[in-house]
Amino acid sequence: MRRLWLIFSEFVTVTLAIIFVVTLIRPDWNPWRKNIVEIRESSVSGGFVGVGAAGTRATYAEAAARAKVSVVNVSTSRAAALPKGHPLSGDPLFRRFFGVPNEGEDGQGSNDGEQAGLGSGVIVNADDKGGYVLTNDHVVANAKDIQLSFGDGRVLPATLVGTDPDTDLAVLRVTGTGLKPITFGQSDKAQVGDVVLAIGDPFGVGQTVTMGIISALGRNRLGVNRYENFIQTDAAINPGNSGGALVDINGNLLGINSVIYSRTGGSLGIGFAIPVSMAKDVMEQIIRDGSVTRGFIGISPQDVTPELAESLKLNVVRGSVVSLVNRGSPAEKAGIKTGDVIVNIDGKSIQDSVAAMAAIAALKPGQKSTFGVIRNQKELTLDIEIGKRPKPQRTR
Repeated sequence: MRRLWLIFSEFVTVTLAIIFVVTLIRPDWNPWRKNIVEIRESSVSGGFVGVGAAGTRATYAEAAARAKVSVVNVSTSRAAALPKGHPLSGDPLFRRFFGVPNEGEDGQGSNDGEQAGLGSGVIVNADDKGGYVLTNDHVVANAKDIQLSFGDGRVLPATLVGTDPDTDLAVLRVTGTGLKPITFGQSDKAQVGDVVLAIGDPFGVGQTVTMGIISALGRNRLGVNRYENFIQTDAAINPGNSGGALVDINGNLLGINSVIYSRTGGSLGIGFAIPVSMAKDVMEQIIRDGSVTRGFIGISPQDVTPELAESLKLNVVRGSVVSLVNRGSPAEKAGIKTGDVIVNIDGKSIQDSVAAMAAIAALKPGQKSTFGVIRNQKELTLDIEIGKRPKPQRTR
């Protein structure tokens, strides 16, 4: 009997020792242990929840990796960030992303001395000697020195090929090997609700990728550029993202990030990008000619409002009213008068003043175009020889 009791005691002691050791090593195996709060843990590595077919992951890592290598940091030095009295130097609704503190912060932002500016750029072309980088005009405006920082750690100087303040675009040239140009997407086929990624260097913290959707297309009355056709997105865009890439889920370029709507300077989920269809045309002209050439007839357009339509006795509220005709301009020579309503250009219907200016800008200087106008309730057809738009004055 005594022997049986010793065996039992030894068994209990060993069992308790095993339980004690296991509890220390793997407390989650303890059946009496209670969680502080119940949680659901994914069994998929990387923290992604499987969707669709077994083993698939909800991730845009491949698209981000494909596009990130084509996005660079753009740093500049300039005499002053903004001229005194400039409307953007206060607290505007539309903030440009210079990537430097506001006036009075950290001793920067004043209009005296040299300042550093930060932005982003997208490699759009590469050859055996270097390549071209597309960015915003306001990122490199008045820059004395431009440096590009690449994801592999290289920092290379860049030269300015040309700018187009009317669309806020600029092209840089960089000398170097191993550049990875981005693949252009088809912004004309983009739809509201499409998932997009914004890639840039916000606040100079390093390359960052944010995700959102296309919130709207064709935004053209923001008042920041002369020619506007913005893609609106809720992907987080902050100071320093200017000139960066807006890409689709395949990593293809859809737009160049340019403007945010903000009262604080940070992202409020309302950002705007210049569509790649517009950027491509501007870029090609800058590389080929050093500048952008647009059509010009010398008028100031105005939208047809219901009140104007009633006073002019128009049947429909559409077209663009000529509010001013410049002396000696192609429009004056062709017989355009103040009060005329432009309703079509070369047979293409004109809905408003934005459409009229865009259509005129797309015409080639020297060519003759047919303008359909309404004057005193009568439709007239006038042939105008298109002039060359004067070089725009930078206002930023």
